[in-house]
Amino acid sequence: MPIDLNEHLKKRMGGEQPRQNQPQKDQPKNTGESFLNSRGLVWLIVGVILVLILVIARPFVVIRSGEVGIKVTAGKYDNTPLQPGFHFFVPILQDVIVVDTRVRIINFSRTEDMGVVGKNQGIIRNDAISVMDSRGLSVSIELTVQYSLNPSQVPQTIATYGLSWEQKIINPVVRDVVRSVVGRYPAEELPIKRNEIAQLISTNIQDEISRLPNSPVKLDSVQLREIVLPANIKEQIEKVQIARQESERVRYEVDRAKQEAEKVAALARGEAEANRVKAQGVADAILIEANAQSKANKTIADSLTNKLLELKQIEVQGKFNEALKVNKDAQIFLTPSGVVPNLWIDGQNKKKANSQ
Repeated sequence: MPIDLNEHLKKRMGGEQPRQNQPQKDQPKNTGESFLNSRGLVWLIVGVILVLILVIARPFVVIRSGEVGIKVTAGKYDNTPLQPGFHFFVPILQDVIVVDTRVRIINFSRTEDMGVVGKNQGIIRNDAISVMDSRGLSVSIELTVQYSLNPSQVPQTIATYGLSWEQKIINPVVRDVVRSVVGRYPAEELPIKRNEIAQLISTNIQDEISRLPNSPVKLDSVQLREIVLPANIKEQIEKVQIARQESERVRYEVDRAKQEAEKVAALARGEAEANRVKAQGVADAILIEANAQSKANKTIADSLTNKLLELKQIEVQGKFNEALKVNKDAQIFLTPSGVVPNLWIDGQNKKKANSQ
């Protein structure tokens, strides 16, 4: 029986068809893996999108030490400041304003090289304060003010005054106080009363700052650096200072001369007192000697009696008689009433006379 080639080929192809279609039994497995691979790709894409959102939108903020944050939600400030650390917020709906609460400095100065040092350093330069003294003369005041924000009141302060709060709080208060204080004095007295003026400025600025609502700022110090006077006033002050120095020199010379005169007078008084004491001592010695002699004479006089005198008269007369034996030319003068002593004059030598 002849073989139909076509049938043979069909059978042959029909017999092999199941083997060609055999892999179709695993078709569901390949579909599941494709699905899983599709989900992983989706999550990967979502993750990348989230990372991009985090990088671009930055829904977080890091607040460093010396700073506080203000969370702003739909334009409204949260009254509780954010402390140093890591904080999240919702982009577009929320924002965080970081505010520096460290010590800040404003220099009121004429010097141009003292410009703004940098916002991070918190040093700002303002023009020197022009003031009228009590007579209307123009004076420039240079000073430095150190201050800082009150951390607990930062949201209220920024909400009230804005981010340029220091130009609305510190600057006008300092200028008003300086003009008020310096305007009380004439220009010539400003250098002389510098310490007094500096104390008044510091105290008055502190008082004005403390009166502000919610205590937004803490004042650390106010330093008066320079008082710049008009040229003619400076010349006048220099002349006054020269005259004062000359007056001080003359006064010193006068005081010195007076001290020298007082020294000489003191020495003279001391010498006079010494002489007086010495003379008084001599007089007292003479008086004591005279009193002693007087007492002695009185004692002697009281001891003389008539018999004692007669005895002395006899003794003297005997001496005279003995003398006449030797010198017959001698002259004897007897005192009246025979009172001793008598006078003997040697006739051989009349230039000699003895008193006995």
